[in-house]
Amino acid sequence: MKAMVLKRKNEPFVLEERPDPQAGPGEAVARVIACGSGLTIHHARAGRTAVNYPVVIGHEILGEIVEVGHGVHDFTVGDVVTPHFYLTCGRCHWCRVGREPLCDNLAGFIGRQIDGGYAEYVKLPARNWIPVPEGIDYRNHPAEAAVICDAIVTPYKVIRWARIAPLETVAVFGAGGGLGIHMVMMAAWAHTRVIAVDVAAEKLAACRGAGAEAVVDASKENVVEALKALTGGRGVDVAVDFVSQVATLEAATAALAKGGRLVTLGGFSPTPFSVSAAWLLAGEREIMGSRAFSKQDICDALELCARGQVRPLVTETYRLEEAERVHARLEAGLITGRAAIVMGW
Repeated sequence: MKAMVLKRKNEPFVLEERPDPQAGPGEAVARVIACGSGLTIHHARAGRTAVNYPVVIGHEILGEIVEVGHGVHDFTVGDVVTPHFYLTCGRCHWCRVGREPLCDNLAGFIGRQIDGGYAEYVKLPARNWIPVPEGIDYRNHPAEAAVICDAIVTPYKVIRWARIAPLETVAVFGAGGGLGIHMVMMAAWAHTRVIAVDVAAEKLAACRGAGAEAVVDASKENVVEALKALTGGRGVDVAVDFVSQVATLEAATAALAKGGRLVTLGGFSPTPFSVSAAWLLAGEREIMGSRAFSKQDICDALELCARGQVRPLVTETYRLEEAERVHARLEAGLITGRAAIVMGW
């Protein structure tokens, strides 16, 4: 099979011919139809997260099962699937209560610790595969179907986790990014008033198209003052921060209304930010992290898409051999929505 391989941190992909993977006990092999290209996997390409090199990255996979190993009874050849990209034990307390990202025995991630979807075939533990519902038109829209397992499910989990309710005001920081614009879309789906915060005019325009009622250009405006003005001085009910740098976290916190919730999903900055405990207490405000999603969240997101209630925004598609090109655009922040690798099939 063909595979785009990362040999070392922040080095170009190498196109290799590798043996087709074979399913061992408890495993299943899928032919890759498409694989999303977002910032999460780009952090692996850029060396900003722990990776076992050499590795094939990519976890937003749409595939068709071609082989199942001994003991696998939930899948058969021909099933169309997508993965949950956390390599969990399935036995600990957190796995049993449906909070798999907190697994006590986490073995890593697809596309970092084991090979992922930038290849013609991918082998995973069978328990990581999830069936794709029939209502999803993966034949005509393979790229969109591939990215549901991250681009749609991540904001869906935030809505559930932060208890976002209809008529609340939600500010999305980094709203023009691959996840941010889907957060705008999903918050609008949840009947909230969405305010998009970003630094690029073209991305803010795209956010309006995705459902943002108002936008704030952080390169030109004081974000806290702008959010207060847009809410009549009250502040926002929920701030969702995909940038999660000190400046954005402190601005998002300062813009919270009484009872407001801040959700951070960035996670790569080790620098702490400041907030007054007295101010949190006085307004019963909350600060929370949202670490990916559960397998059930993925099933729910797939069902929403199958019903036609939401659809991912994929703006660019590439061939496998063009992986370096898409990651150059990701590094430069030039992609609005999602990009994806689509295999010839």
